[in-house]
Amino acid sequence: MANKLWEKNVQVNAEIDRFTVGRDRELDLYLAPYDVLGSMAHITMLESIGLLTKEELDALLAELRDIYTLCQRGEFVIEDDIEDVHSQVELLLTRRLGDMGKKIHSGRSRNDQVLVDLKLFTRDRLQRVVEKVKNLFDALQRQSERYKEVLMPGYTHLQVAMPSSFGLWFGAYAEGLTDDMLFLQAAYRTANRNPLGSAAGYGSSFPLNRTMTTELLGFEGMNYNVVYAQMGRGKTERNVASALASVAGTVAKMAFDACLYNSQNFGFVRLPAECTTGSSIMPHKKNPDVFELIRAKCNKLQGLPTQVLLIMNNLPSGYFRDLQIIKEVFVPAFDELDDCLDMATYIVERMEVNEHILNDARYDAMFSVEEVNRRVYQGTPFRDAYRQVGLEIEAGQFTPDKAISHTHEGSIGNLCNDQIRQHMEHLLDEFHFERAQAATDKLLGK
Repeated sequence: MANKLWEKNVQVNAEIDRFTVGRDRELDLYLAPYDVLGSMAHITMLESIGLLTKEELDALLAELRDIYTLCQRGEFVIEDDIEDVHSQVELLLTRRLGDMGKKIHSGRSRNDQVLVDLKLFTRDRLQRVVEKVKNLFDALQRQSERYKEVLMPGYTHLQVAMPSSFGLWFGAYAEGLTDDMLFLQAAYRTANRNPLGSAAGYGSSFPLNRTMTTELLGFEGMNYNVVYAQMGRGKTERNVASALASVAGTVAKMAFDACLYNSQNFGFVRLPAECTTGSSIMPHKKNPDVFELIRAKCNKLQGLPTQVLLIMNNLPSGYFRDLQIIKEVFVPAFDELDDCLDMATYIVERMEVNEHILNDARYDAMFSVEEVNRRVYQGTPFRDAYRQVGLEIEAGQFTPDKAISHTHEGSIGNLCNDQIRQHMEHLLDEFHFERAQAATDKLLGK
């Protein structure tokens, strides 16, 4: 077994090692390219303050770029007797460059290494989530425009209530995603602050240039107070988890609607055949399994902030090993939400609606409010008009006028999809993803 970075004369018990390392070797593969980028920025700064020579820096950067390429190819491996990604990267450098590879840890702790790795990982993965949310938003808006003239029942208490439209239904979820984008933006800005240089949480006696590493990594700013930088572990993940949960909540509700509307008793929408499954015994079945799984996965994701909270909420300031467990629920959440967004977008783009729902007389009563309003316009007091129409319905004498006219902002006849799109575009512009990408490209010599 290889020595740990922290080991001295006593080797840790194998079972203790297994328990304490946990899933780090598996989950740290997600962090590997970001660990390399953090190390590149850190050693560039070390050279500027005289802790590395220019020749040493050039050699280390060249090897780190090679390791980054391994990560991008999926060929980076954390060996069985190596504790984590930080140890593996340092080991590879030491194998290739000898004692020079041992110099990269000056002025650093694994505490601030994992902090910067998680921040860079989170920043990158949030960008991917934002892009996928935008894809779903676009699909919803296209369907809203396509079916904006097709009426459908609106419901309260699962009772037929008032006229709605598929334009409203698709468009409602599109606008819901703009609110979710605000949460994603706040999460991104929280993640986009540099903790590197906080070391174990109390800084370093080396004259570190934290402004330099902040600029090299393309962060918006830094976590200035070194104690707070360490306290940000867990807090950042919780806030990001809340943003992911907000998106998941929107998608889960949409999935529930789609499952309901796809059922024979509703028959409002038809899902693409390749997205449904059959029954082993009932030949007529076309089950909305994909949306059901999306609903379940997104409901699980909505519990993520609570999981993170329960792990970190009763910890005092400083580092504790409890924080390692957050990775186990936090890191995989991005892949799960990405899959849900991809599947939801695929189905929404291909979903077809029933354009003849209102031929069914069971929906006639949803036009009752339209008739009440019509009589009010003609001079009848509202309460009298309400009573008249109610009595006609009870007597089976109500004949609906299905020609309706809604004109106010956000209504059936005035969806405001252009304004909603402009709002979404404005939110996207405020992320400034290009800054982070430019910094990464510069570090990698692109």
